[in-house]
Amino acid sequence: MSGGPDSAVGEQGSVRPGRAAKTGVIKSGKPGSDTSGAAAPTGGTAASKGRAKGAATAPKAAASRTAAPKAAAGWKSESRLAMVRRARRINRELAEVYPYAHPELDFRNPFELLVATVLSAQTTDLRVNQTTPALFAAYPTPEDMAAAVPEEMEELIRPTGFFRAKTKSLIGLSTALRDNFGGEVPGRLDDLVSLPGVGRKTANVVLGNAFGVPGITVDTHFGRLVRRWRWTEQEDPEKVEAEIATIFPKSEWTMLSHRVVFHGRRICHARKPACGACPIAPLCPAYGEGETDPEKARKLLKYEMGGQPGQRLSPPADYPGKPAPPLGAG
Repeated sequence: MSGGPDSAVGEQGSVRPGRAAKTGVIKSGKPGSDTSGAAAPTGGTAASKGRAKGAATAPKAAASRTAAPKAAAGWKSESRLAMVRRARRINRELAEVYPYAHPELDFRNPFELLVATVLSAQTTDLRVNQTTPALFAAYPTPEDMAAAVPEEMEELIRPTGFFRAKTKSLIGLSTALRDNFGGEVPGRLDDLVSLPGVGRKTANVVLGNAFGVPGITVDTHFGRLVRRWRWTEQEDPEKVEAEIATIFPKSEWTMLSHRVVFHGRRICHARKPACGACPIAPLCPAYGEGETDPEKARKLLKYEMGGQPGQRLSPPADYPGKPAPPLGAG
Protein backbone atom coordinates (compact mmCIF):
# COMPACT_ATOMS: atom_id res chain seq x y z
CA MET A 1 0.00 0.00 0.00
CA SER A 2 1.25 3.39 -0.82
CA GLY A 3 1.92 5.98 1.84
CA GLY A 4 4.61 7.64 3.89
CA PRO A 5 7.36 5.44 5.29
CA ASP A 6 7.76 4.57 8.94
CA SER A 7 11.46 5.35 8.73
CA ALA A 8 12.70 5.28 5.19
CA VAL A 9 9.97 2.76 4.53
CA GLY A 10 6.25 2.32 5.22
CA GLU A 11 3.08 0.43 4.23
CA GLN A 12 -0.58 -0.26 3.45
CA GLY A 13 -3.18 -2.56 4.91
CA SER A 14 -6.71 -4.21 5.04
CA VAL A 15 -9.37 -8.05 6.21
CA ARG A 16 -10.68 -11.44 5.99
CA PRO A 17 -12.51 -12.35 2.82
CA GLY A 18 -16.25 -12.63 3.19
CA ARG A 19 -19.12 -13.22 0.86
CA ALA A 20 -19.23 -12.73 -2.88
CA ALA A 21 -19.21 -9.13 -4.08
CA LYS A 22 -22.39 -7.11 -4.11
CA THR A 23 -23.23 -4.27 -6.43
CA GLY A 24 -23.28 -0.87 -4.75
CA VAL A 25 -26.41 1.11 -5.57
CA ILE A 26 -27.05 4.67 -4.50
CA LYS A 27 -30.18 4.91 -2.46
CA SER A 28 -32.84 7.41 -3.32
CA GLY A 29 -32.89 10.62 -1.36
CA LYS A 30 -30.73 13.70 -1.18
CA PRO A 31 -27.06 13.29 -0.52
CA GLY A 32 -26.47 14.11 3.10
CA SER A 33 -30.14 13.71 3.99
CA ASP A 34 -29.57 10.74 6.28
CA THR A 35 -27.55 12.09 9.16
CA SER A 36 -29.90 11.01 11.89
CA GLY A 37 -28.02 7.74 12.28
CA ALA A 38 -31.12 5.59 11.96
CA ALA A 39 -30.33 1.91 11.71
CA ALA A 40 -30.14 0.41 8.26
CA PRO A 41 -33.45 -1.06 7.02
CA THR A 42 -33.86 -4.68 8.04
CA GLY A 43 -34.62 -5.70 4.49
CA GLY A 44 -31.04 -4.94 3.47
CA THR A 45 -29.57 -1.74 2.09
CA ALA A 46 -29.80 -0.77 -1.53
CA ALA A 47 -26.10 -1.46 -1.75
CA SER A 48 -26.75 -5.07 -0.86
CA LYS A 49 -29.36 -5.91 -3.48
CA GLY A 50 -27.29 -7.01 -6.39
CA ARG A 51 -24.85 -9.87 -5.97
CA ALA A 52 -22.16 -9.74 -8.64
CA LYS A 53 -21.72 -12.76 -10.83
CA GLY A 54 -18.07 -13.24 -11.70
CA ALA A 55 -16.36 -9.86 -11.70
CA ALA A 56 -18.13 -7.21 -9.66
CA THR A 57 -20.19 -4.76 -11.66
CA ALA A 58 -19.90 -1.04 -11.21
CA PRO A 59 -22.20 0.63 -8.69
CA LYS A 60 -25.27 2.05 -10.41
CA ALA A 61 -26.69 5.45 -9.54
CA ALA A 62 -30.40 5.94 -9.00
CA ALA A 63 -32.37 8.57 -10.87
CA SER A 64 -32.53 10.59 -7.67
CA ARG A 65 -28.82 11.30 -8.01
CA THR A 66 -29.83 14.67 -9.47
CA ALA A 67 -31.06 15.79 -6.06
CA ALA A 68 -29.10 18.69 -4.62
CA PRO A 69 -26.58 17.81 -1.92
CA LYS A 70 -27.09 19.01 1.61
CA ALA A 71 -25.83 22.53 2.19
CA ALA A 72 -22.36 22.81 3.71
CA ALA A 73 -23.83 24.63 6.71
CA GLY A 74 -25.99 21.59 7.43
CA TRP A 75 -22.96 19.33 7.73
CA LYS A 76 -21.12 21.86 9.88
CA SER A 77 -23.98 21.84 12.38
CA GLU A 78 -23.96 18.06 12.66
CA SER A 79 -23.69 16.91 16.27
CA ARG A 80 -21.08 14.47 17.53
CA LEU A 81 -23.79 11.83 18.06
CA ALA A 82 -25.15 12.27 14.54
CA MET A 83 -21.63 12.02 13.10
CA VAL A 84 -20.94 8.78 14.99
CA ARG A 85 -24.22 7.28 13.79
CA ARG A 86 -23.50 8.36 10.21
CA ALA A 87 -19.95 6.95 10.40
CA ARG A 88 -21.23 3.60 11.62
CA ARG A 89 -23.83 3.52 8.88
CA ILE A 90 -21.14 4.22 6.28
CA ASN A 91 -19.19 1.27 7.68
CA ARG A 92 -22.27 -0.97 7.35
CA GLU A 93 -22.84 0.21 3.79
CA LEU A 94 -19.21 -0.44 2.85
CA ALA A 95 -19.49 -3.92 4.34
CA GLU A 96 -22.30 -4.60 1.87
CA VAL A 97 -20.38 -3.18 -1.09
CA TYR A 98 -17.04 -4.86 -0.22
CA PRO A 99 -17.87 -8.09 1.65
CA TYR A 100 -14.65 -9.53 0.21
CA ALA A 101 -12.39 -6.71 1.48
CA HIS A 102 -8.94 -8.06 2.32
CA PRO A 103 -5.27 -7.09 2.60
CA GLU A 104 -4.03 -6.31 -0.88
CA LEU A 105 -0.57 -7.67 -0.22
CA ASP A 106 0.18 -11.32 -1.02
CA PHE A 107 1.50 -13.22 2.01
CA ARG A 108 1.51 -16.74 3.47
CA ASN A 109 2.74 -16.05 7.00
CA PRO A 110 3.41 -13.13 9.40
CA PHE A 111 7.01 -12.71 8.21
CA GLU A 112 5.97 -12.34 4.57
CA LEU A 113 3.27 -9.82 5.49
CA LEU A 114 5.75 -7.82 7.59
CA VAL A 115 8.30 -7.71 4.76
CA ALA A 116 5.67 -6.91 2.11
CA THR A 117 4.25 -4.07 4.19
CA VAL A 118 7.68 -2.51 4.67
CA LEU A 119 8.28 -2.77 0.92
CA SER A 120 4.95 -1.06 0.16
CA ALA A 121 6.22 2.40 1.14
CA GLN A 122 6.07 4.83 -1.77
CA THR A 123 4.91 2.22 -4.26
CA THR A 124 1.84 0.19 -5.15
CA ASP A 125 0.80 -3.09 -3.60
CA LEU A 126 0.79 -4.50 -7.11
CA ARG A 127 4.48 -3.76 -7.57
CA VAL A 128 5.24 -5.30 -4.17
CA ASN A 129 3.25 -8.42 -5.03
CA GLN A 130 5.11 -8.75 -8.31
CA THR A 131 8.45 -8.45 -6.50
CA THR A 132 8.07 -10.62 -3.40
CA PRO A 133 7.91 -14.08 -5.05
CA ALA A 134 11.58 -13.89 -6.04
CA LEU A 135 12.51 -12.23 -2.74
CA PHE A 136 10.92 -14.96 -0.60
CA ALA A 137 12.32 -17.69 -2.82
CA ALA A 138 15.79 -16.33 -2.01
CA TYR A 139 15.15 -15.50 1.67
CA PRO A 140 12.22 -17.54 3.04
CA THR A 141 13.00 -16.98 6.75
CA PRO A 142 14.26 -14.15 8.99
CA GLU A 143 17.52 -16.06 9.42
CA ASP A 144 18.02 -16.20 5.65
CA MET A 145 17.19 -12.52 5.19
CA ALA A 146 19.43 -11.45 8.07
CA ALA A 147 22.37 -13.11 6.31
CA ALA A 148 21.60 -11.56 2.91
CA VAL A 149 24.25 -9.75 0.88
CA PRO A 150 22.82 -6.20 0.65
CA GLU A 151 23.71 -5.68 -3.00
CA GLU A 152 21.96 -8.91 -3.98
CA MET A 153 18.80 -8.02 -2.08
CA GLU A 154 18.81 -4.53 -3.56
CA GLU A 155 18.59 -5.97 -7.05
CA LEU A 156 15.63 -8.15 -6.10
CA ILE A 157 13.59 -5.33 -4.58
CA ARG A 158 14.72 -2.56 -6.94
CA PRO A 159 11.26 -2.40 -8.66
CA THR A 160 9.69 -1.16 -5.41
CA GLY A 161 11.86 1.97 -5.24
CA PHE A 162 13.99 3.25 -2.35
CA PHE A 163 15.62 -0.17 -2.52
CA ARG A 164 18.75 0.72 -0.55
CA ALA A 165 16.81 2.07 2.45
CA LYS A 166 14.37 -0.83 2.27
CA THR A 167 17.18 -3.36 2.12
CA LYS A 168 18.72 -1.84 5.24
CA SER A 169 15.37 -2.03 7.06
CA LEU A 170 14.65 -5.61 5.96
CA ILE A 171 18.06 -6.91 6.99
CA GLY A 172 17.79 -4.96 10.24
CA LEU A 173 14.35 -6.23 11.18
CA SER A 174 15.28 -9.79 10.19
CA THR A 175 18.38 -9.61 12.38
CA ALA A 176 16.24 -8.36 15.28
CA LEU A 177 13.73 -11.18 14.74
CA ARG A 178 16.57 -13.71 14.73
CA ASP A 179 18.40 -12.33 17.74
CA ASN A 180 15.55 -11.07 19.93
CA PHE A 181 12.46 -13.08 19.04
CA GLY A 182 13.71 -16.55 18.14
CA GLY A 183 13.15 -16.00 14.44
CA GLU A 184 9.40 -15.41 14.94
CA VAL A 185 7.36 -12.27 14.25
CA PRO A 186 6.01 -11.04 17.60
CA GLY A 187 2.28 -10.50 18.08
CA ARG A 188 2.52 -7.38 20.26
CA LEU A 189 2.50 -3.78 19.09
CA ASP A 190 5.35 -2.69 21.35
CA ASP A 191 7.56 -5.49 20.07
CA LEU A 192 6.75 -4.85 16.43
CA VAL A 193 7.50 -1.12 16.55
CA SER A 194 10.88 -1.93 18.10
CA LEU A 195 11.95 -3.47 14.77
CA PRO A 196 13.89 -1.32 12.27
CA GLY A 197 11.60 0.32 9.70
CA VAL A 198 8.41 -0.70 11.49
CA GLY A 199 5.96 1.92 12.80
CA ARG A 200 2.37 1.80 14.02
CA LYS A 201 0.90 1.51 10.54
CA THR A 202 2.97 -1.53 9.64
CA ALA A 203 2.42 -3.02 13.09
CA ASN A 204 -1.36 -2.66 12.84
CA VAL A 205 -1.37 -4.27 9.39
CA VAL A 206 0.52 -7.29 10.74
CA LEU A 207 -1.44 -7.55 13.98
CA GLY A 208 -4.83 -7.27 12.30
CA ASN A 209 -4.19 -9.58 9.38
CA ALA A 210 -1.67 -12.12 10.66
CA PHE A 211 -2.65 -12.34 14.33
CA GLY A 212 -6.29 -11.27 14.45
CA VAL A 213 -5.55 -8.40 16.84
CA PRO A 214 -7.82 -5.42 15.99
CA GLY A 215 -6.05 -2.34 14.72
CA ILE A 216 -6.75 0.77 12.63
CA THR A 217 -4.38 1.20 9.70
CA VAL A 218 -4.04 4.86 8.78
CA ASP A 219 -2.54 4.98 5.31
CA THR A 220 -2.97 7.82 2.81
CA HIS A 221 -6.34 6.51 1.57
CA PHE A 222 -7.76 6.02 5.06
CA GLY A 223 -6.67 9.44 6.28
CA ARG A 224 -8.01 11.17 3.18
CA LEU A 225 -11.44 9.56 3.36
CA VAL A 226 -12.07 9.95 7.09
CA ARG A 227 -11.31 13.66 6.74
CA ARG A 228 -13.50 13.89 3.62
CA TRP A 229 -16.33 12.28 5.61
CA ARG A 230 -15.72 14.65 8.54
CA TRP A 231 -15.00 11.91 11.04
CA THR A 232 -11.88 13.83 12.06
CA GLU A 233 -9.91 16.93 11.14
CA GLN A 234 -6.58 15.49 12.31
CA GLU A 235 -3.67 15.14 9.89
CA ASP A 236 -1.21 13.22 12.07
CA PRO A 237 -1.76 9.45 11.55
CA GLU A 238 -1.56 8.61 15.26
CA LYS A 239 -4.11 11.29 16.13
CA VAL A 240 -6.37 10.08 13.32
CA GLU A 241 -6.08 6.53 14.66
CA ALA A 242 -6.94 7.68 18.18
CA GLU A 243 -10.00 9.67 17.11
CA ILE A 244 -11.42 6.99 14.81
CA ALA A 245 -10.95 4.41 17.58
CA THR A 246 -13.49 6.34 19.68
CA ILE A 247 -16.15 6.06 16.96
CA PHE A 248 -16.12 2.32 16.31
CA PRO A 249 -16.02 -0.75 18.54
CA LYS A 250 -12.63 -2.44 18.64
CA SER A 251 -13.97 -5.52 16.86
CA GLU A 252 -14.53 -3.40 13.72
CA TRP A 253 -11.13 -1.72 13.50
CA THR A 254 -9.34 -4.09 11.13
CA MET A 255 -12.25 -4.57 8.74
CA LEU A 256 -13.09 -0.87 8.79
CA SER A 257 -9.53 -0.17 7.64
CA HIS A 258 -9.88 -2.57 4.71
CA ARG A 259 -13.27 -1.23 3.63
CA VAL A 260 -12.19 2.40 3.72
CA VAL A 261 -8.99 1.67 1.77
CA PHE A 262 -10.96 -0.39 -0.79
CA HIS A 263 -13.42 2.48 -1.27
CA GLY A 264 -10.65 5.05 -1.59
CA ARG A 265 -8.89 3.02 -4.27
CA ARG A 266 -11.95 2.05 -6.26
CA ILE A 267 -14.46 4.90 -6.06
CA CYS A 268 -13.52 7.80 -3.77
CA HIS A 269 -10.28 8.77 -5.52
CA ALA A 270 -8.08 11.63 -4.36
CA ARG A 271 -8.25 13.85 -7.43
CA LYS A 272 -11.54 12.91 -9.03
CA PRO A 273 -13.88 10.86 -6.86
CA ALA A 274 -16.67 9.04 -8.70
CA CYS A 275 -19.46 10.70 -6.72
CA GLY A 276 -22.17 9.73 -9.21
CA ALA A 277 -21.35 6.02 -8.80
CA CYS A 278 -20.85 6.08 -5.03
CA PRO A 279 -23.17 3.92 -2.91
CA ILE A 280 -22.70 6.12 0.17
CA ALA A 281 -23.21 9.48 -1.55
CA PRO A 282 -26.27 10.38 0.60
CA LEU A 283 -24.05 10.07 3.69
CA CYS A 284 -21.08 12.05 2.35
CA PRO A 285 -20.42 15.72 3.19
CA ALA A 286 -18.01 15.91 0.25
CA TYR A 287 -20.51 14.83 -2.41
CA GLY A 288 -19.94 16.93 -5.51
CA GLU A 289 -16.17 17.24 -5.21
CA GLY A 290 -15.94 14.72 -8.02
CA GLU A 291 -17.92 13.64 -11.08
CA THR A 292 -21.65 13.50 -10.27
CA ASP A 293 -22.95 12.31 -13.64
CA PRO A 294 -23.61 8.55 -13.15
CA GLU A 295 -22.39 7.45 -16.58
CA LYS A 296 -19.23 9.54 -16.46
CA ALA A 297 -18.60 8.49 -12.87
CA ARG A 298 -18.79 4.78 -13.73
CA LYS A 299 -15.94 5.27 -16.19
CA LEU A 300 -13.73 6.38 -13.28
CA LEU A 301 -14.14 3.16 -11.29
CA LYS A 302 -11.03 1.06 -10.74
CA TYR A 303 -10.02 -2.54 -10.10
CA GLU A 304 -12.87 -5.05 -9.91
CA MET A 305 -15.48 -2.26 -9.84
CA GLY A 306 -14.22 -1.17 -13.24
CA GLY A 307 -13.70 -4.67 -14.59
CA GLN A 308 -9.92 -4.47 -14.21
CA PRO A 309 -7.40 -6.71 -12.41
CA GLY A 310 -6.83 -6.21 -8.72
CA GLN A 311 -3.50 -5.74 -6.96
CA ARG A 312 -2.93 -9.31 -5.77
CA LEU A 313 -1.43 -12.08 -7.86
CA SER A 314 -3.01 -14.56 -5.42
CA PRO A 315 -6.29 -13.00 -4.25
CA PRO A 316 -8.72 -14.70 -1.83
CA ALA A 317 -10.98 -17.32 -3.36
CA ASP A 318 -14.08 -15.11 -3.13
CA TYR A 319 -12.49 -12.05 -4.75
CA PRO A 320 -14.80 -11.13 -7.66
CA GLY A 321 -12.15 -9.52 -9.86
CA LYS A 322 -9.21 -10.70 -11.90
CA PRO A 323 -5.80 -11.57 -10.41
CA ALA A 324 -2.99 -9.15 -11.20
CA PRO A 325 -0.35 -10.25 -13.72
CA PRO A 326 3.18 -11.22 -12.61
CA LEU A 327 6.10 -8.87 -13.16
CA GLY A 328 6.87 -8.39 -16.84
CA ALA A 329 3.60 -9.94 -18.05
CA GLY A 330 1.72 -7.57 -20.29
